[in-house]
Amino acid sequence: MVLKAAGPIPKVADDERYSQGKLVRRLLVLAWQFRADCLWSLVLNLLLVLLGIAGLQWLGLVIDVIRSALDPKLPAPVYPLGWHPPAAWPPLHLVAVLASAIVVLALVRALVTYAFTMITVRLTQGEIVPALRAQLYAKLQRLSFSFFDQHGSNSIFNRVTGDVQNTRLFVDGVLLQGTNLLLTLGAYACFMWRIQPTLTVACLSVTLPLAWLAHYYSARLRPGYLRNRELTDAMVLLFSENVRGMQTVKGFAAEAHQVRRFEAANAEVSAQQRRIFWDLSVFTPATQLLSQLSLVILFAYGGWLFVQGRIALGGGMVVFAGLLQQFTAQVANIATIANSVQQSLAAARRVFEVLDMPVAVESRPDARAPGRLSGQVTFEKVTFGYHSGQPVLSELSFAVQPGQVVGIFGMTGSGKSSLLSLLPRFYDPTAGRITVDGLNLRELDLDAYRRQVGMVYQESFLFSNTVAANIAFGHPEATMAEIEAAARIASAHEFILALPHGYETVLGESGVDLSGGQRQRLALARALLLQPPLLILDDPTASVDARTEHDIVSALRRAMTGRTTFVVSGRLNLLRRADVILVLEEGRLTQMGTHAELVARPGPYHDTAELQIMDLDESGAEVVA
Repeated sequence: MVLKAAGPIPKVADDERYSQGKLVRRLLVLAWQFRADCLWSLVLNLLLVLLGIAGLQWLGLVIDVIRSALDPKLPAPVYPLGWHPPAAWPPLHLVAVLASAIVVLALVRALVTYAFTMITVRLTQGEIVPALRAQLYAKLQRLSFSFFDQHGSNSIFNRVTGDVQNTRLFVDGVLLQGTNLLLTLGAYACFMWRIQPTLTVACLSVTLPLAWLAHYYSARLRPGYLRNRELTDAMVLLFSENVRGMQTVKGFAAEAHQVRRFEAANAEVSAQQRRIFWDLSVFTPATQLLSQLSLVILFAYGGWLFVQGRIALGGGMVVFAGLLQQFTAQVANIATIANSVQQSLAAARRVFEVLDMPVAVESRPDARAPGRLSGQVTFEKVTFGYHSGQPVLSELSFAVQPGQVVGIFGMTGSGKSSLLSLLPRFYDPTAGRITVDGLNLRELDLDAYRRQVGMVYQESFLFSNTVAANIAFGHPEATMAEIEAAARIASAHEFILALPHGYETVLGESGVDLSGGQRQRLALARALLLQPPLLILDDPTASVDARTEHDIVSALRRAMTGRTTFVVSGRLNLLRRADVILVLEEGRLTQMGTHAELVARPGPYHDTAELQIMDLDESGAEVVA
């Protein structure tokens, strides 16, 4: 069945709904769902900061001990936490103890770093990414065909893979790193203040320009990331279409042309990325330059303070320089965080667009699960259109009795496939109603109803799984006996046994290793496994040869027995056995009757019958009127 765009999808990607503030709030809610690991990550990072500061203090203390040993006139070293070494310890012994303490601190810091890394990886790749992917996949299963008509598979693939990864970047690359940045800067600033307040104020005066610079570039980068995702979607679409259509490409010797098209799309993505990297290449050195100015202030003003005797060398200047170096290194991370902010917001917008998409067709809260249907179908003034104000079906009214075979005939664009798409409720009518056994389709539980509808399309999709699994796709609990029974009715049992491993043969992608007729018969067996009272056949013999068509038609005749069947076909050999035939013209029901009645009545069916009889007569084949 060829499904068309079901009208404009409600616009959810407007600027107001997906403003930066609202996206950030939603991402914070996402992080709150995993607050335990987020909290552990923050605690461990704070511990790493404290261990780093302790290491610097011990290093400064070693320097002061050595200087005090070389020049006893200098002030005695200030030991942390009120600790004092035994007076009997010689300087060399004290230095060895302090050095050992520094090594122990380094080992502890390494262990904490390992724990921090493992928790962060578990949080992002083990929790957030799988959870987001599962939510997206579950939502995609519930979305109506209108969404898939509007969005290409390439865009959907990119949202489930790349965009999910970039969305979780907000948690580890923005939220955690940003919080860690604030904690780290606060801790370093406090310890520097304890060492020398005025020097701290002087050195940290460059942070205000850095904050403004980060805000400016963060707003500048966002549109570029959104555009980059769109260009990537287009490039992936070109690639996937080329792979799927490789036979056509080679058949027309169009390889060179396709290579040029892909190179152009690839170059456009690269050019867009270069524009983003150009902004980053200016932003990152600017932040580093500003952060280095603090070191200039340290050496100038701090050196003067040391000469004035207002700050010590080891526990003062050396520790302060180490803290300031760590501080400026953290400030330089603002560039990375700003980049991660816009990268994650651009991706989060595309992920939330899918999660927020309204489900056009779904079961009502009070929907009822129907019992075994008899197959009585009624259309009551049904009007349907994919776009508002552009109906493709207009006021269709007809009734079908249980067990009848209904043929649907019409020229291209007359609305045949649209009519079929309403039967399993892929779309809802714009006006009017459809009933089955007197029950309005809108009032039925969607899953329970669709399990009583078997469908075979013109191009039947098969999964890369065993033959048995493909037949049992809609009924995974089916026994092998039930699977074989369905295959026999579909005239598929014999060729399945001829496969290398019979029913356990694993099919290639989309059943590429089977003929068109074999794929159709497997699709028919899959449709019949649940013994549905309603059967929908959308031109199932359109793409097969005469011999294969004969085999499929024979199988279809057996499949139609005892079922209400709707058949779309341009070949009258299949329609002539219908109990009633509906003739559609531009979305309207213009004629209705049996094959014999319509052949005898002027109209499109009569004209097509004459043409097919003439073609058969010219070919010398047996004419069936």
